[in-house]
Amino acid sequence: MASPSDQTAKIIDGKEIAHTIRSEIAEEVRVLSEKHGKVPGLAVVIVGDRKDSQTYVNTKRKACAEVGIKSFDVGLPEEVSEADLITKVHELNSNPDIHGILVQLPLPKHINEENVLGAISIDKDVDGFHPLNIGKLAMKGREPLFLPCTPKGCLELLARSGVQIKGQRAVVVGRSNIVGLPVSLLLLKADATVTIAHSHTKDPEAIIREADIVIAACGQAHMIKGDWIKPGAAVIDVGTNAVSDPSKKSGYRLVGDVDFAEASKVAGFITPVPGGVGPMTVAMLLRNTVDGAKRVFGQ
Repeated sequence: MASPSDQTAKIIDGKEIAHTIRSEIAEEVRVLSEKHGKVPGLAVVIVGDRKDSQTYVNTKRKACAEVGIKSFDVGLPEEVSEADLITKVHELNSNPDIHGILVQLPLPKHINEENVLGAISIDKDVDGFHPLNIGKLAMKGREPLFLPCTPKGCLELLARSGVQIKGQRAVVVGRSNIVGLPVSLLLLKADATVTIAHSHTKDPEAIIREADIVIAACGQAHMIKGDWIKPGAAVIDVGTNAVSDPSKKSGYRLVGDVDFAEASKVAGFITPVPGGVGPMTVAMLLRNTVDGAKRVFGQ
């Protein structure tokens, strides 16, 4: 029998799984186009000119084109008022060619994010952050119209890798509105026993060591060490942290919240960074947009 140091985790390849999902979506879009003479439409609203936001938006635009979804790009200046931004959201709500609306976060400090997200029609809330969608996610026996993309992608990675969730002990590291909180609710809906570890948690190592499933989403480079991982556990690393690396042209490289080199010797399954969760987030955005269109088309 191999010693623990010889064990190598199965790599959950998010790029490959996302590619499969995109192919499935492209086929669905083709069928919708033939049957209804229309394709799903996604509007992406970006405020200001943050480079990281521009990169995300370009990625989403390219992904839409790849599967046949019509992309509507709305660029607004950094100094746009909250009222004008909300007016633009209402315009998109009433456009019948648009089935999904995404407002790229973060927004400038003078704009109340909650007010803007609450203005998006629940029927077009493909980011899954409308309070009604999050509220339904939190309640037993209720189903939200849309699930947040990154948490949905995390569970899809587990499902397509054959990892059982029901009855398993899951630890979510981080409690953000975008990942930590909704992914913990999704795991609970899937009948896992869920613990959330956060910045005020005492002895997080001991808690993480008991987990059959670890979702790392705390934004701290390599915080979770290999010896924190239970042998055979499934590790989904949502973290994307830039660390200095003079050997790279950019001067940095991206790493996760989990020490991949150490953890991959102990875990049963693990996602790499980059190439794990990131591609799935975009794939789930496309999936939500198509699902929104299907409801409108009566399918």
